[in-house]
Parts: sequence; structure tokens; C-alpha cells
Amino acid sequence: MRFFGRMKICSGTAVLLLLCASVAWTQSQPAPVASPPVAPPAAPASSGPISPAMDAPLDVKTVNPPSADDLANGDPSGTKTGTVNDIVVSDTKKGLTLTDVVNQIGQNRIGINFTWTLVCGFLVMFMQAGFAIVETGLCRAKNANHTMMMNFMVYGFGLFAYWVCGFAIQMGSAAGTAMLGGASPLNSEYTIHLLGKDWGLFGMKGFFLSGSTYDVSVMVLFLFQMVFMDTALTIVTGSVAERWKYIAFCVSSVFLGAITYPLFAHWAWGGGWLYKLGANFGLGAGYADFAGSGVVHSVGAMTALAGALLIGPRIGKYNRDGSANAMPGHDIVIVLTGCFILAFGWFGFNPGSTLGASGALRISVVAVATMLAGCTGSFGAVLYMWIKYGKPDASMSGNGLLAGLVAITAPSGYVNSVSACVIGFIAGLLVCVSVEFVDRVLRVDDPVGAISVHGANGLWGVIAVGLFADGTNTVKGLFYGDPGQLVAQLIGVSTLIGFVFPFTYAVNWVIDVVIGQRVSAEDELEGLDIPEMGALCYPEFVLVPEKGARVAH
Repeated sequence: MRFFGRMKICSGTAVLLLLCASVAWTQSQPAPVASPPVAPPAAPASSGPISPAMDAPLDVKTVNPPSADDLANGDPSGTKTGTVNDIVVSDTKKGLTLTDVVNQIGQNRIGINFTWTLVCGFLVMFMQAGFAIVETGLCRAKNANHTMMMNFMVYGFGLFAYWVCGFAIQMGSAAGTAMLGGASPLNSEYTIHLLGKDWGLFGMKGFFLSGSTYDVSVMVLFLFQMVFMDTALTIVTGSVAERWKYIAFCVSSVFLGAITYPLFAHWAWGGGWLYKLGANFGLGAGYADFAGSGVVHSVGAMTALAGALLIGPRIGKYNRDGSANAMPGHDIVIVLTGCFILAFGWFGFNPGSTLGASGALRISVVAVATMLAGCTGSFGAVLYMWIKYGKPDASMSGNGLLAGLVAITAPSGYVNSVSACVIGFIAGLLVCVSVEFVDRVLRVDDPVGAISVHGANGLWGVIAVGLFADGTNTVKGLFYGDPGQLVAQLIGVSTLIGFVFPFTYAVNWVIDVVIGQRVSAEDELEGLDIPEMGALCYPEFVLVPEKGARVAH
């Protein structure tokens, strides 16, 4: 009876929320706009004063700038700082000119965008700490040092590989990034001509950030794109934790950062063939992935799935009859703390993908959509677990939050707040269903649920663009009248499943053949901290080795 009582309460709550969302969605639809009155013919322009020459000196005295004595007395109100006195003059003999003023305006705009993009990149880098403690907390104490060290060094391996060639492959033809000043040196792409169209496959400028790519706007773009790439790499470490050889992790991470991730990222973000599905084939605006549900999260999850399938489950995870055993992590406190860190870093992930704040005021819409989707994602997961199991599971609550954030990453730049709530709520339910399916049906051992959080919900986020994009930012989905956009998104999903997964599976199979992917059974049962890392994470703990664990055959 208590179960049915909980179900009635939770179901009633869900129905109430859906009714409210429906009303809000209806109210959000634009009202018909009456045709504007025809304006009378404009009067002939009268001859006015001739505009000053761009290089003519300007009389700044009429502006009445503060004097040196005024500034020496301090400026507590801030009204004397940031005046005409602070404009950079190119020729001190000639004095301030209109050219100086115009150039200062342009540099200020790009400077604002540089600062915004860099700070957001720093936030995304901080997400690495969130991933590290989420994964470590969800693993057992005997593997904590090993799991933490994978998350620590994936940053270095990924960064180096991306600097050598990954960035060039991904963004080597990204010239024209107006928000960051153009990034004009990135102007070379390898293409093939097929079906009467050019298909961009990979970029060819930016190796080692050398030559003409020694450029300020290119460096900003590199830093921001690099931390996104590293997010994809760290997804893998969770799914194959507690049985992955450290040397295999090193090699696999370098290849993912150098080749696999940059290839798909070029097709989607670097001007490649997915990006041009709209221009070449009339499919909406082309494949649209605002901040990376597909590019970042799904690529990482496809690699994680390939690795988990190759390496196999942990010893003791499955019984001979195929039933799964729970293998809980050792510290739920750091797991949920890590989820909060990730939610904070996501404000760099999604709003930062505007690549600027000047001329991109939609950052507020993106930020609010991100918050709401994470909120409803956690609610969806709590609701599912509470109804089905009678308790709101803590780890699944955290995964629900992350699932909502992953799902909104692609559509965050294109949807309204009501759609964001719906996308997040569905993600929260989906992650619970997916975790059970992967664990019990596919029998793939994923200690942290990364395949479900980033894979199932990464793909859902990509599809959601094709459904919920409202057209206010160039992309319009099925629900707003453009089925072609949904087709473009489904082509992206098919590419992730049909190319990225088998490609990364083949790469990791070769690594397995050459150096081996899995640790020995003895090391796994003892815990990987000593055999792989040489030191325990918790030396004061009394860790009892597992004995007699049965391996399913």
C-alpha cells in the first residue's frame, strides 16, 4: 500500500508539472504579428556637414576629459576612469584620430570576447576535478589512487596530443570565427568531391600551433576547444575503471585526443561535412550541436562502451546465471560534491560556447536553460528511483543531474526554458532506464554509469535539437516547422553509432593485442593502487582482498 501511495503522490506531481509546462509552452508561442504600416517615402537627404577624415586629429578638449590633477585626487565614483584619455593613440604627434577611436571599439569588443571565452575555458578545465572525484567516489577504496591518477593524467596526455595534431585536424579550416577576430590562419581543409558536393574531412592548419597559427585568436580557440576535448577523454576512464592497465589508458587517451575526437569534431564544428548538411542538402541549418552533446559526450561514451566491451566486467560483477551484483562505491559524499563542481563548470561549457559576450547576449538564455535542465534531470531520476525502489537513490540523483546537463548541452543555444525543462526531465528518466539496460541486458559493466549519462543522453540531446529548436537562433526543429533539421540530427546520431563506435573499438582492439588492456586477476582482486600505482590512496584503511570471487563464463 505504501508503494501505491508513493506512486500516486509522485504521479500526481508529475502530471501537475506536465500541465504547467503545457500551459507555459502554449503561452510561449508567438502571437500573430500584424503587417506594419507602409512608411511614407523618405525625404531627400539634406546636405549636412562633411564627415571628418578618419586620420584627422580630433579636438578632445570639447569632451572635457579629467585632468592629471583630477585623477591624482582619486576616483572613488569611477566617473573619471575609462575616458577619452584611455584610448590608445597610434601617432602621438598627430594626436587622437577617428581611426584610433574606431580601432579601440573593435579591439574592446574582441577583448571582451577573448576574456569571456578564456574564463569559460578555465571553468571547463575545473570540471576535470569534478569528474575525478565523481569517478573515484563511485569506485571502491582499493582502486581510488588508480582512478584518481587516470583522471589526473588524462589532462596532460590529451592536451599534448591535441597540441601536436588534434587541434589542426579539428579546427584547421575554422577561419571566419568572427567573435574571436576571425582566426584567419586556420584556412586549410582536406575535402573530397562526391555527389556534386565538397565533403570536408579534416583540417590541415595548426599543427604544433606553429607558423601562421602563432596568432592570438587561434590561441583562444585552442584553449577553449582543448578543454572540451579533454572532457570527452575523461568519460572513458569511469566506464573501464578498476580493471584497466595504466599503460593502455595512456595510449588510448593519446589516440582519442589526437585522432578520434578531432575527426568528428571537425565534421560538426570545424566546417566539415556534417556542418554543411544544410548548405549542401537543405537539411535545416545543418547538423547543430551547440556545446557538444554529440561532439563531446557521445564521442566519449562511444569510446567508453568500446573499452568496456573489450575489457569485460569486473571480477564478481556477474553470476553464472547472468544476474548482476551491486558493487557500490566507497564515498557518496565526494560523488555528490563532484556533481556540484560539474554543474558549476557547465556554466563555462554551454554559455561559453557563444565564444563571446559582446554581440552574444543570448548567453543569459543558455545559462538559464542549463540550470533548468540539470534541475529537472535530477528530479526525473529521483522520481523514477523512488517509485520503482521506494528510495531516492543518491548516486542516481547525481547521475540524473549530469544527464540533464548532458542532454541540454546540444540544444542549449536554441531552445526556450520550457523546452529545457522537458529535455532535462526526460534525460533524468532515460539515465535510470539506460543504466539498468546496460547493466542487466547488455551485461556491460560500467562502474560510474558514464555510458548512460553521456551516451544515451548525449544522443538524446542531439535529437532534441531537431525537435525543440525554436528558430530564434537560426536553428528550427520539427515542433517549430522544420523536419529537415531533425533529419540532419539523425544523420549525426548515425555517424556517432556507425563510425565513431566501430572506429574506436578497432583502435582499442589493436591496443589490446599489442600491450593488453586488462590487469591480471590477482591485481584486480587486490586492488590496483599498489600493483599499478605503487601506493594506497588510503594507507590507514584496512583493505581486505577479495577471495573466492566467481567469474561468469
